[in-house]
Amino acid sequence: MKKILILILSIVLLSPAAINAQGCMEATSDEGVSVVGYIQPQWTYNEANGDYDNSFFFNRARIGVTGSIPYDFSYYVMVEFSPATGGPYLLDAFITWSKFGPWANVTIGQFKVPFGLELSTPCQSLHTINRSLVVNELASPFRDIGLLIWGGTSFGLRETDVLKWKLAFTNGPGMNKMDNNRFKDITARIIVSPWDFMDIGGSYKYGKVLNNDADDKLIRYGADISVEKWNFLVQAEYIGGIDDGFKLEGGGCGQDPTIVPFDGKINKEGFFVMVLYDTPWNLQPVIKYENYDPDIHVYNTMKNSYTLGLNYFFNDWTRLQVNYVINEYIGIDLPNDLFMVQLQAKF
Repeated sequence: MKKILILILSIVLLSPAAINAQGCMEATSDEGVSVVGYIQPQWTYNEANGDYDNSFFFNRARIGVTGSIPYDFSYYVMVEFSPATGGPYLLDAFITWSKFGPWANVTIGQFKVPFGLELSTPCQSLHTINRSLVVNELASPFRDIGLLIWGGTSFGLRETDVLKWKLAFTNGPGMNKMDNNRFKDITARIIVSPWDFMDIGGSYKYGKVLNNDADDKLIRYGADISVEKWNFLVQAEYIGGIDDGFKLEGGGCGQDPTIVPFDGKINKEGFFVMVLYDTPWNLQPVIKYENYDPDIHVYNTMKNSYTLGLNYFFNDWTRLQVNYVINEYIGIDLPNDLFMVQLQAKF
């Protein structure tokens, strides 16, 4: 164990670069406290197995503060106020020590778990209104309490990082919750950028869900790629998972998952592919395909989704998103499509 800790520390000290921490927004000033946040009023029409519901609501309504403390410390606190997600509640709250920054950073508190491409994308910067189903199912819980060590390096080749990495030790049950066993979840993510326009990432998570006496294991693994060139953005991500000794469903974006004991293993997997084009008129057409199978050994469980979207930017702080989502669930003949319109304002 000592050799492993020494190796990790050596990598940290020899990595002369910085990457973004786990907060969704950046400070607007280097001096004093910055108030940051955004609101997302939304209207959704949901066919919902033939029920045809529609409603206005706040997808997210967040406000927080961020700032620096002499010397080498910074803080970040964000609260979610939207009642649609059970608010208000503490979303993020962490302190970062950057004594060796930009070579190394240590964060402690409640933060977003460093797993995958789309989960690591801030909510106000998502290219579609909703995250992919595979991310909501296999990357949950999105936030947790614990310790995060992160760093990056350019190897002196260019201004941007060639290698970035994050390693987190967290409770496991999710945000604002005590650990329910003596073990800690371990999440690791590494990103390699061979060129400025390409990022290739890999993620792995190992943890425990049930109490100390249960012999269960949670395993998640994923790979992703992002290419931004000639005004095109192409992203793809694959996530696989194993529920060993239990069955876990949901839990994304602040929701509590459904967890029940299960005798055996459940293998899950899914992916998404997204293409976006940035036009000269502040308009972005988006196409996205998703696939998720909650149990690869059971027939008729696969889910497919197709998203057609438009993003319009009034300015740097205000964005309109329109999404139509075609949902095809094998074994379900009832309509489940979605039409969503969301206006976002950041401050």
